[in-house]
Amino acid sequence: MGDETRTSRLERLLGAQGVAKLASARVMVIGIGGVGSNCVEALARGGVGSFVIVDADCVQESNINRQAIAFSSTLGRLKVDVMRDMIADINPQAHVETLERRVLPDGVENLFEECPVDYCIDAQDTVTTKLAIAAYCDAHDLPLLSSMGAANTFDPTKLAFADIYETSSCPLSRVVRKQARKAGIKRMRVLYSTEQPAQTQAREGAERSERSDLGTMSYLPAIMGQMLAARAICDVLGIEWA
Repeated sequence: MGDETRTSRLERLLGAQGVAKLASARVMVIGIGGVGSNCVEALARGGVGSFVIVDADCVQESNINRQAIAFSSTLGRLKVDVMRDMIADINPQAHVETLERRVLPDGVENLFEECPVDYCIDAQDTVTTKLAIAAYCDAHDLPLLSSMGAANTFDPTKLAFADIYETSSCPLSRVVRKQARKAGIKRMRVLYSTEQPAQTQAREGAERSERSDLGTMSYLPAIMGQMLAARAICDVLGIEWA
């Protein structure tokens, strides 16, 4: 046991060539929230060697119930900085580029030109930006996984990968599907839930833009992040799922 390294368990399964392939992969994750932070952690532990992580926000107390980067000790720090430090602690050899940036639709093309990558995971929740990311990746044959909503659901067994045009139940997927069709996006792989969301009450006095009616279980974003990482790692390795 004393001779084992950080990648020993991976190498037993994938061989040295597979580990090397992951180490050379460059993955962009947009949105370092509940889904994105857990996804990046799993990618780093899974051997991915190069990251571009994008988010404009700082860690808040309300993030603690679901985000891999959220602790009392990290409150107020930029999410990308905390995520960078976590990756370095997992794999000091990893290359990490951080962008303190809120991605807007008209900035998507510049983002990918500035930071070329092999794979993109969209874990932010602004619909117009999701569509712009999907349109760019579709046009440039860049592998993309896009996370739909985890709010107001309980059952992780209802999570599934699908093309956006094959989704059902998920309110966010419904909106994205309609707009994607209008935009002429041919394909968009998403992770979504088939569970009917629970009805919740908005916080008294909250502005509509705050979306204070959205509740989140601690485990749902983490499981979604792990599933996105699993699919991305297997895609990089060329491993098909049944």
